[in-house]
Amino acid sequence: MPSASTGASTRVVAPSAARSTEVTADATETVPVDTRLTPGGPGYRRMSFALFLAGVATFALLYSTQALLPLISGDFGVTASTASWTVSAATGALALFVLPLSALSERFGRRTLMTASLAVAVTVGLLVPFAPSVGWLIALRAVQGAALAGLPASATAYLAEEVRPKALITAIGLFVAGNSVGGMSGRVITGWVAQEWGWRVAVAVIGVIAVGCAVAFRLLLPAPRHFKAGSLRPAALVRTVRDHLANPLLRRLYAIGALFMTVFGAVYTVIGYRLADAPFSLPQGLIGSIFLVYLVGTVSASTAGKLVDRLGRRGALYLAGATTTAGLLVSLADSIPLVLLGLVLITAGFFAGHAVASSSVSHTAKEGRAQASALYQSAYYLGSSAGGTLGAVAYHSGGWAGTVALGLLAVVGVVGITVLGSHAARTQRRLVAVRH
Repeated sequence: MPSASTGASTRVVAPSAARSTEVTADATETVPVDTRLTPGGPGYRRMSFALFLAGVATFALLYSTQALLPLISGDFGVTASTASWTVSAATGALALFVLPLSALSERFGRRTLMTASLAVAVTVGLLVPFAPSVGWLIALRAVQGAALAGLPASATAYLAEEVRPKALITAIGLFVAGNSVGGMSGRVITGWVAQEWGWRVAVAVIGVIAVGCAVAFRLLLPAPRHFKAGSLRPAALVRTVRDHLANPLLRRLYAIGALFMTVFGAVYTVIGYRLADAPFSLPQGLIGSIFLVYLVGTVSASTAGKLVDRLGRRGALYLAGATTTAGLLVSLADSIPLVLLGLVLITAGFFAGHAVASSSVSHTAKEGRAQASALYQSAYYLGSSAGGTLGAVAYHSGGWAGTVALGLLAVVGVVGITVLGSHAARTQRRLVAVRH
């Protein structure tokens, strides 16, 4: 309705657009109004909690066997390297399928694909406890990992479209925090349940919990308001991927994500074997409880935005690398308190680095965000798969010191790539200054 006063104004907001317009009665100009979600606004809490639960389900399922590897080795009579494939097969399949599933999300929608992915993953999760052999167990875990591939890239693309840019790092940090809670709760729960009833009952319990998270996620997540369906043409997908891989900044971020996850995958795949062996000889329940240090990751991931505000993105990555390095060195001690301190530092450094790198990908990619995020997730989970397998091999050949050496090598790679990025940024600024 028109205003009764000539000095008043009327707002006309189109809720289906990312940016609507504000039209004034005494002026012809239009002022953009951002209708995307923002902290404190309607729908933001529901969205955050829904994606938090999706992160919980994803990591709880993905790493449900990691704390149980010594028991799986004993049950099937296989080595640590073979048992580690129950983790590596899941993360490797996720890495392979995340890109094609991200293309489906461009066509059918982020929420639709995330819902379908969780439905398949939790169904397989209820079948995993009945695996008759280690081969079947690895195969089911690979299927589960492939299904979960629809979550990470679609979630970050959903956030990039539905959340205001200034709140994006915080929103992605909350999703990553859900990952850390899922990883922690899955390992702790399986550890104590397995101590009483065996590893099969333990993974069954995780499957039931994931079903509850999946149902709540679908009920809570707001319908997307700013999604625009894309094309499924292979040529368009190849062109988008090629453009992303041609971007030096994105390539560096992909490598950083892979290297951080190599450290994390190696440490947490092997730590159960180390704590089960002398001089610690801990029972399965206490080994599972070690993963409570994931709560540190929840905090470091959710505060990544503040860290970037103070230090900048590269400064935050340097700090994450330094923290991870300190944790690896401290963990060499044959003392439970020092091993715990080392795991705390490794976890804090990893989750902070991951949150900064993954949010930087969404910030950098202006088009084809799902594919940009998918490439990051693919590199990230390939790093997890490589870290789990190589970490087990290093432990078998050189003990915990071998696993730590592998982790330190990966951190050196992170720091080197970040230094390269800093040099490239300075060179770019000098070129711009010369041109002007």
